[in-house]
Amino acid sequence: MTKIAQFRLAIICDYPEENWHSMNLCAQMLLKHLQAEHTAPIQATEVCPRFNWRCQKSPWFGERHFAYNADRLINRFWDYPFYLYQRVKDFDFYHIADHSYAHLAHVLPPERTGVYCHDIDAFRSLLEPAQEPRPDWYKAMSRRILNGLQSCAIVFYSTAEVKRQIEYYQLVESSRLVFAPYGIAPEFSITPENASIADQQILEQIGNAPFLLHVGSCIPRKRIDILLQVFAQLQGIYPQLQLVKVSGEWTPIQQQQIAQLNIKKSITHLQSLQRTTIAALYRRASAVLLTSEAEGFGLPVIEALSCGAIAIVSDIPVLREVGQEAVVYCPISDVSAWVKTVEQLLLNPTSAPDINLRLSQANKYSWSAHTEIIAQSYLELISN
Repeated sequence: MTKIAQFRLAIICDYPEENWHSMNLCAQMLLKHLQAEHTAPIQATEVCPRFNWRCQKSPWFGERHFAYNADRLINRFWDYPFYLYQRVKDFDFYHIADHSYAHLAHVLPPERTGVYCHDIDAFRSLLEPAQEPRPDWYKAMSRRILNGLQSCAIVFYSTAEVKRQIEYYQLVESSRLVFAPYGIAPEFSITPENASIADQQILEQIGNAPFLLHVGSCIPRKRIDILLQVFAQLQGIYPQLQLVKVSGEWTPIQQQQIAQLNIKKSITHLQSLQRTTIAALYRRASAVLLTSEAEGFGLPVIEALSCGAIAIVSDIPVLREVGQEAVVYCPISDVSAWVKTVEQLLLNPTSAPDINLRLSQANKYSWSAHTEIIAQSYLELISN
């Protein structure tokens, strides 16, 4: 192999203020492993401008959520492109870590830019307008993001199901697609690390009662309505059972459902946790539930397996691909099937897939391997 000079790679990250934890994790792990394992050919640098708060500081914006989203749009579509345009000459290649920021490709040289496509949710309003109706301004925004993604030389993806969807909708030519599955951060292990004071306080807050765990956002495709119905019925059988919800913000409809089901006192909702704390919760949980109707990958599945947890998830192709025989599956919206399955596992945890099978499945995923694929892809661009 011909030795090449070191090239400068920009890792273009999400604004942390948007709180997309899985996107932040992917960028962090890529940067960490590039800087630890690929320093000879690649000088990787994190790129992310300062987030400017405007609308939330203005007295003209009364509603907090509206003001926050307005700030997000201004920062994404005005501040970030302008900042990046000024820094184009600082780098040789550019990796957009989250496809929902793919509009940034419009200010970058397309032949030297790659993007990671985690799922196709950002484009649903264009691809399935009847199922996801959106106003014209939203569709125009989505179109600009999609056009940016389509201009990139490389489009990385995490699962065969995401590739199938990209090809089905003819979003990107197959020749530009590169399979780069995720990994598992070292904190997610069956062996506990020394618990921090914060970890201990959260675990003490939960107490010794058995609990079900959900990690992820509260967006529609997560089907939190199913999660809450399942938990409410199980609590009727096991009054001491608790639900621990990590990340996301309840929507008004979800809050109303919680009140109607009279389960608020049995739910602990935790935000902005360290990975060590989430790992401790995986290890302590009676079961980890993922009730989603759609996923791009399902990081909580392999994180839970890596911690030795029992994972019960929706029976959808992408989760079958990621979890294989190490996970228990339920029909997406069949509440009675979910209740029956979880109840059986609570009564007899040994009926779950063997722990060695769970750990073996988790061990198939590595951020080091993920990074190697991405690094080699950019090295190949140099020779083309």
